[in-house]
Amino acid sequence: MSTVPLVATVNDRAALGRATRAAVPRSSHSALEPAADRDPIALLEAQNASRVPELVPIRYGRMLGSPLAFFRGAATVMAHDLASAPRTALRAQLCGDAHLLNFGVFASPERDLVFDLNDFDETLTGPFEWDVKRLAASFEIAARQRSFDSADRADVVMGVARAYRESIAHFAAIGDLDVWYARLDARSMVEELRAEHDMKLAKTLRNSLARAQSNDGKRALATLTRTVEGEPRIVSEPPLIVPAAELADRDVETAIQGTFRRYARSLPHDRRVLLERFRYVDLARKVVGIGSVGTRSWLLMMLGRDEHDPLFLQIKEAEASVLEPLLGASSYANHGQRVVEGERLMQASSDIFLGWAQADDDLDGGPREYYVRQLRDWKGSVYVETILPRGLAQYGTACGWTLARAHARSGDRVAIASYLGRSDRFDRAITAFAAAYADLYEQDHRALGQAVADGRIAALEGV
Repeated sequence: MSTVPLVATVNDRAALGRATRAAVPRSSHSALEPAADRDPIALLEAQNASRVPELVPIRYGRMLGSPLAFFRGAATVMAHDLASAPRTALRAQLCGDAHLLNFGVFASPERDLVFDLNDFDETLTGPFEWDVKRLAASFEIAARQRSFDSADRADVVMGVARAYRESIAHFAAIGDLDVWYARLDARSMVEELRAEHDMKLAKTLRNSLARAQSNDGKRALATLTRTVEGEPRIVSEPPLIVPAAELADRDVETAIQGTFRRYARSLPHDRRVLLERFRYVDLARKVVGIGSVGTRSWLLMMLGRDEHDPLFLQIKEAEASVLEPLLGASSYANHGQRVVEGERLMQASSDIFLGWAQADDDLDGGPREYYVRQLRDWKGSVYVETILPRGLAQYGTACGWTLARAHARSGDRVAIASYLGRSDRFDRAITAFAAAYADLYEQDHRALGQAVADGRIAALEGV
């Protein structure tokens, strides 16, 4: 949903942005004022009520891995922290979980490699700066994990905020269709690095893109299946991958296939025609990510022309966004549709099989909501464990541009650009916030370890 007034002139929208500075000074975004009764572990535990109980310890085990892993799994904690900070009324469609590892490359429908946001489980309309703060904090935490010094960390985070500010100003100055068509072609990123004579980083990126392009359904067929009586079957790797035949007494496949039929009705007609060319082969429950562990996620394998023509679809449970208790309920009755519509609005190119469905009688009783997408389609992401300051700074610039483009598609880009202005006041405030927030999350990470040691929660590490 657009947040731009249809009758306002460009001058009116710019004036709104400048007026917002009086209510929420740009320097105020450095503030971090956690609630006095803040309990991050309790917030995480509250999410577990609707999750598969035996999978919850895996979530905590993964979050124990590092402060960045904890950050990735604790979007609900940051949402509550942001709610107590100054906020503008300049709204856009938010990712809701815009950390640096929720950006990456994937194939567009035209079979180009594009760089974009790729996770929208928490998407909702809200203050634009909430996404910027989560993105900036993730870069600070990642830079600390790589043991960058304070100057390098500040340069990286300032670069992220500056890229967002300058990019939203660029989008404010061009037409609506130009904004809509704007995208970041991954291969053009390599050419830009070459033009800057950064050949080493260009080679690293080129190799990463080559790996991403091989990460597709055929690779999934080779790595996730084995042949049984002439047909591929998903390999059992409990607890991470559990074929439907191993799961419970109820008819799992019948229940999910009913959900799948409802999902197909959410697709445009041409996509349904394509989908109908594939036949069902196998189904498994698959654990994914960090923050999503414990929600229901299914891997559906289909075959098209022959056994060498696979389609792997992820059927993933969609719950209420972690932002909703703080910003208000979604306008969509189905949270799967909320995710899909948010993704289509924020991305320049979306998965051709992206859709949603309601499961009225799910496996453990009661209704569930799902969205569906391809499991792998040339997908790749940055490898934080070895990245150097120069590479992280370049990556931050790409993420800042991408987030600005995503917000410009739904929010009032003229008002946001006018609010941010040409100075680096906002950039410096965001950099200070990110450093303070990283300190807080290091404490939270230690608190999680203590909660496990005290027996308050159970964690299963190394899974």
